[in-house]
Amino acid sequence: MGMLIKGKLVDNWLEKEIEEGEFKRMDSTFRHWVTPDGSAGPDGIDGFKAEADRYHLYVSKACPWAHRTIIFRKLKNLESVIGLSIVEPEMLEHGWTFAENGDYVDHLHAYKYMHQIYTRANNDFTGQITVPVLWDKQQNTIVNNESSEIIRMLNSAFNAFTDVETDYYPEHLRTEIDAINEPIYDNINNGVYRCGFAKSQAAYERAFKRLFNELDNIENRLSSRKFLTGDQVTEADWRLFTTLI
Repeated sequence: MGMLIKGKLVDNWLEKEIEEGEFKRMDSTFRHWVTPDGSAGPDGIDGFKAEADRYHLYVSKACPWAHRTIIFRKLKNLESVIGLSIVEPEMLEHGWTFAENGDYVDHLHAYKYMHQIYTRANNDFTGQITVPVLWDKQQNTIVNNESSEIIRMLNSAFNAFTDVETDYYPEHLRTEIDAINEPIYDNINNGVYRCGFAKSQAAYERAFKRLFNELDNIENRLSSRKFLTGDQVTEADWRLFTTLI
């Protein structure tokens, strides 16, 4: 992952996310939205119009948050519309890293480190160096680095460029999907990190209990239906899936 403070890479980034032995995830920093016509999204900023070959996605196959976006790019048949670069699976001292050749190269900028993408967008950036990242080649900046928002953009903003009409966040199920997503995020998606990064036995046991209680809830829910909301697969299922595997 790694972390920058005023554009400079710092060591021991994980310590900044530990509070009383418990892992506390920082919020994503870039929260703009691509929309079909470039009108303002939920953040109120316009100018990010859905266009073919304008956007590039940075991901890691080792990261369940990024895995969501890889899946949605494939499900919506957007491989020819949105470019893709994959960081190396192992995160080293400089954070996410690219190789010089092969499958793990930066196809857009030929950078060596993911933190260079962040400082290209803002050379005074302070925050975590995370994936996924949705990059705008036209404005030369990061649009968004929040996976839950990127998958919603991929789900609907680029429909003019794909023949896939499936909607994984249908309007009639949105309230239910949002209600399902919340405990899954808190207790499973983020819960596995709370377990893995816990710095005290008490913090670990709290996270462990919440994780397995929620897994029991999911198992009970799926005992009477094919998918989390019924017979239709939605974003809620994919958000759960990438952590489970």
